[in-house]
Amino acid sequence: MKLAVAGKGGVGKTTLTVLLGEYLTRHGQEVWLVDADSSPCLGPALGLSSDEIPTPLVADTELIRERVGGDGFIRLNPEVGDLPERFHAKAAGMNLLVMGSVAGAGGGCACAANALVKSLLGHLLEERRQWVLVDLEAGVEHLGRGTVESVDGLVVVSEPSLRGLETAANVSRLAYDLGLQRQVLVLNRAAPGAEFPALSDLPPLAAALPRLASLEARQLASASALGLAERELIDQACSAILSALANGRGNLDL
Repeated sequence: MKLAVAGKGGVGKTTLTVLLGEYLTRHGQEVWLVDADSSPCLGPALGLSSDEIPTPLVADTELIRERVGGDGFIRLNPEVGDLPERFHAKAAGMNLLVMGSVAGAGGGCACAANALVKSLLGHLLEERRQWVLVDLEAGVEHLGRGTVESVDGLVVVSEPSLRGLETAANVSRLAYDLGLQRQVLVLNRAAPGAEFPALSDLPPLAAALPRLASLEARQLASASALGLAERELIDQACSAILSALANGRGNLDL
């Protein structure tokens, strides 16, 4: 299954991407994590040091010129099949590929960097049989047709705040408009029994995660989201999210 994770900045979408990837890996799945944010954070969340994290492909001007071209003549469908193995890093049994922002990749932008990113994302989402989790740019501007058409489902993450939920509703509405109906909402850092406003465009709630004490305790010393003490609670949430997505539009009796 190929999933995209979206939401307002700071709501925990990168952490949830890592937690889902770790859960799937422990259950015997091959997982690719794709960092498609202009401020890549998946590497640190996987416990990688700065020199272990691949350079974002959008910043590799030599590679872009080699595969896409330049000087006014670019190939919109460059060869990318070899790039995942060449430019990925391995962490906790997962494969990490850092692409950089895909903003505009589905909206008609013909720049060389976005042509490479869109082709590579399409290759990962359409031609590979492994699990692929794409950590998207914060907000809604990134959610172009080139991303939505290729994923099986969308995980919309929010914190229990009006701004976070309004962004989640905007993300969901845009994705629906582009044809992606398999969506779920995950509420992060939620107090037990928390209620949130009934915004009409929010996708169905699949899971609510409370504040994770072990994650908060390490944040000043480590950016890693791996190996948290609340594994049983996290596993229950991951199972609920994946089950909800497997049920089509995300409806799940919690």
